[in-house]
Amino acid sequence: MSTRTYTLPVEQTRWMVEGGTQTVFTWDYDEGRDRLLALYEKGKNKQWNSRDRLDWSTEVDLDNPIGGPEAYVPLYGSQIWEKMGERDKAQLFHHMASWQFSQFLHGEQGALICASKIVQTVPDIDSKFYAATQVMDEARHVETYSRFLHEKLQLAYPINQHLKALLDDVVTDSRWDMTYLGMQVLIEGLALAAFGTIRDIAENSLARAVNAYVMEDEARHVAFGRLALRDYYPQLTDSERHEREEFCAEACYLMRDRFLAEELWTNLALPVNECLDYVRTCEAQVHFRSLLFTRIVPTLKDIGLFGTAIRRAFFDMGVLAYSGIDLDAVIAADEAAAGEIDAARRRQVDQAIAEATV
Repeated sequence: MSTRTYTLPVEQTRWMVEGGTQTVFTWDYDEGRDRLLALYEKGKNKQWNSRDRLDWSTEVDLDNPIGGPEAYVPLYGSQIWEKMGERDKAQLFHHMASWQFSQFLHGEQGALICASKIVQTVPDIDSKFYAATQVMDEARHVETYSRFLHEKLQLAYPINQHLKALLDDVVTDSRWDMTYLGMQVLIEGLALAAFGTIRDIAENSLARAVNAYVMEDEARHVAFGRLALRDYYPQLTDSERHEREEFCAEACYLMRDRFLAEELWTNLALPVNECLDYVRTCEAQVHFRSLLFTRIVPTLKDIGLFGTAIRRAFFDMGVLAYSGIDLDAVIAADEAAAGEIDAARRRQVDQAIAEATV
């Protein structure tokens, strides 16, 4: 994607991290866990090409790129919003979509790096197999979000400081399970919820399909993390599990706070402190940020990281009740939504062909 579309100098979007990872070879090709190998088969069968599956001819209105309602804007209902004219509101819609899709793009590049790292560092061959399919998935996601930003939104934002801080931690940690935990469970679990919000409210068919198709893949990735860590974490000592719970608690606060979008308000020359105060306390935004954890909370409980530290953090964030969610049902629904969009598009094509032959 051309760097000329960035809202800030491109130098602020590039950084390098050091990571002393240990590469693991294994010659035990016969040992495998059936569920992971089944996930690997699904990963192979579900590969798709964004050039073919998405209708890139779809027009995107820069005054409201996803076609969402005004209530979707974080500042909706505030005095700042009420004082805005129509052009200012349209600019906010454009920049907000660009900021969101930019963070999705940066997160997907982080996932690409982490998936390749898992192939290198994870000790068992079945996990290496599946992680290899995820590398391709993540490359496709980076390609897709980059194209959407460049061709449709024509504007991009650098990585959010909170997301950058978390990616720094995940990429530099040499332990293979921390890569799983940080990326597969936390970052991708939150991303699923954020993608789902756009998928469910978007009137623009391209914006909706981009997120739905990425979600179909991400649902498998979260399942991959659950399967691998569910077997591994019971083997850890109490102190090792406590360390990981502390990491998760801190990471969840980072991910929650990145949706305050401080750099967005700064770039639009809005009163930053007033914007942040409103977004922090507005009931609709508090509820939205809590929904981001609908996949993370039950996953951490499922893999055995649900001690005092993490429960305290989730109670503080008002998301502890999500621990009772049926995660398998939620993930199945995420996967099904992409199929529904495909079916709807096939019906449209069939109808167009039928009308043309009348």
